[in-house]
Parts: sequence; C-alpha cells; structure tokens
Amino acid sequence: MPDYKAFRVELADKIAHVQINRPEKINAMNADFWKEIVEIFREIEDNDEVRVVVLSGAGKHFSSGIDLMMLASVGAQLGPDAGRNARALRRKILELQASFNAVDNCSKPVIAAIQGYCLGGAIDLISACDMRYSTGDAQFSIKEIDIGMAADVGTLQRLPRIIGDGMMRELAYTGRTIDGEGAQRLGLVNRTFENQDALLDGVFGIAHQIAAKSPIAVRGTKEMIRYMRDHRVDDGLEYIATWNAAMLQSADLRVAMTAHMSKQKPEFAD
Repeated sequence: MPDYKAFRVELADKIAHVQINRPEKINAMNADFWKEIVEIFREIEDNDEVRVVVLSGAGKHFSSGIDLMMLASVGAQLGPDAGRNARALRRKILELQASFNAVDNCSKPVIAAIQGYCLGGAIDLISACDMRYSTGDAQFSIKEIDIGMAADVGTLQRLPRIIGDGMMRELAYTGRTIDGEGAQRLGLVNRTFENQDALLDGVFGIAHQIAAKSPIAVRGTKEMIRYMRDHRVDDGLEYIATWNAAMLQSADLRVAMTAHMSKQKPEFAD
C-alpha cells in the first residue's frame, strides 16, 4: 500500500489495517486526513486481495475529531458576502462528507477498534463503519454541540440506525461523554476489551474469521444490509433475488459446499 501523511496502511492475510497516525496530535483529523482517507478506500475497493478493513488509531487515543486548526483556516477564508460564504462552506461540508461516504460505501466490511478519545468527527467516522469494538474506558462524545455547531459529517444521519433515535438525540443535544461499557449497552460497540492490546487481538480475530469466508458472499451480504437501510422489505427481497441470480453461479458456492461436506477449511480465490 502507498505511504500517507495522516495514516499508516498495512495489508496482511487479506486484511487492510488502516491506522490514523497522528498520535502527537491525538489523531486529530487535519487536511491530509480528509484527502487521504478517500484515496485509501479507493485503493482498498480496487484491490481484490483486501477482504476486510480494520480501522484504528495510533497511540493512546482513536481520534479527538476534526483538527480545530483546520476549522480555523476555513473560517479565515470567509469574506464579507454571506451568500458566497454559504456557497464555500457548503462545498467544504460536502467534501468532508464524501470522505466518510467512502468508508460507508466500501464493499468490504470495515471494523473500528477504538481506545481513548472518540470525539466529534470520530463519531461520524465510526458511524460509517460496519462494526465497532472498544476498550472499556474509551470515551465517546458527539462534541460538536460544545463548539456551537450541529454535527454535519454523518453522525446525525447514521447513528440513529445504530443506537436508536432517542439516545442519539440525548447525546447530540448534551454532548455528554459515555465510556466503552456505556457504548456497549447502547449498541454503539459490539464488545469491549480490557486494554488496547486485547482490543486489537480481538478485532483482528474477527477480521480473520470474515477474511476466511467467500468474498463474493461477504460482499453480497454487506450490499443487502446497506440497501435495506433505505428501502422496504419487499424491495430488499426483490434486490437479493436479482443479485443472487448472478452471484450463486460463483465457484465459491461449490467450494464452500465441498469443504463443508468434507469437513475441511475452504480456500476462496480473491
């Protein structure tokens, strides 16, 4: 994988480990972050060798959210005309949204491993992931309310489908912090771990389980789950019928059935 300024990306055993790599800045999301995450997930999408993505943060914290210096630089570019300011701000917000849409739209499962701070924009990011796991003492907060703004990069759109509307409203209106155990009770994270080492071991264990499955079947499963967010049950049933009419012709079905009957581990092509 290429080198990046805000990330470290490694590929091993069909798993791409995408790590936010600004620990000296609490992994704050600077201009390089927003640009590079789109490039990284485009590379992942085009690489059939990648079957699962693990997203983590280097150091003690997952991420403190958007870099305030970047916000200040955006504000410094505004002029006296409100209409032109609005046009420029809207363009910037849509650009930032596209960064996390790239995560959400990835056809491979994306698993977030969270320790320490997960604040503001980091909530937007993990909301775009398939699954989330954390340490018990991780700290989650929809922090935008405390800097006088509404979260605008995906939290308010995606989080209600994860933790429910009422709890999302409470956290968004108050900005209060919950720990990993509280996040698990809400369903924001699937499981908590004692420390960061145990967290990464656990998450990579799950990633290896997924990577061993048919990539055709995993992609189809994710596509159907994502489709159902915005469609009725009958629409979803119609879509899966059309999808599987093509995908059930894959060799993966024969490989999986043969391995199951012979009690052997299947090996799937990329």
